[in-house]
Amino acid sequence: MKVTETKLKGCFILEPTLFNDDRGYFYESFNAKQFNDAIGQIVHFVQDNQSYSTFGVVRALHYQIGKYAQAKLVRVLSGKVLDVAVDLRTNSLTYGQYFAIELSAENKKQLFIPKGFAHGFSVLSDSAEFFYKCDNYYNKEAEGGIIFNDPNLKINWNLSVDEIKVSEKDLELPTLEYAKL
Repeated sequence: MKVTETKLKGCFILEPTLFNDDRGYFYESFNAKQFNDAIGQIVHFVQDNQSYSTFGVVRALHYQIGKYAQAKLVRVLSGKVLDVAVDLRTNSLTYGQYFAIELSAENKKQLFIPKGFAHGFSVLSDSAEFFYKCDNYYNKEAEGGIIFNDPNLKINWNLSVDEIKVSEKDLELPTLEYAKL
């Protein structure tokens, strides 16, 4: 497994080692020891989530606060997405900056997003199945979010304005300036 830290400290790209032959392929998608050694910390995942979305869907930008903050390990099982992590750690040199990467069933890359980040993705293929591990349980009272088109973040979702589909709930999210952290 190749592990590369992004410009946002603590946020890592993971690329598995694939074993291909005439029957197909095999790879280890998660190994706790290798993962923890690679990122330099111990993370205990307690919840797996999966979603299915169609082209143009933007699911963004979500996070949990306080003792319910979540680290996530995300990947795509089918299709292709632009995955986005936004640094919300107010004491970080990269506070308010984001990192984006294309994750797909084809490239099999994963992104580790530590606690203190907002997360979202846009679907760039006809559909996508998205899978992620969380190190803390979801708590409705601790959820927070930032509007996907925050003018200060200037995230390029790799979709035209006409193609973007956002839930009513996500359309009501505040900008980072007014988000509860």
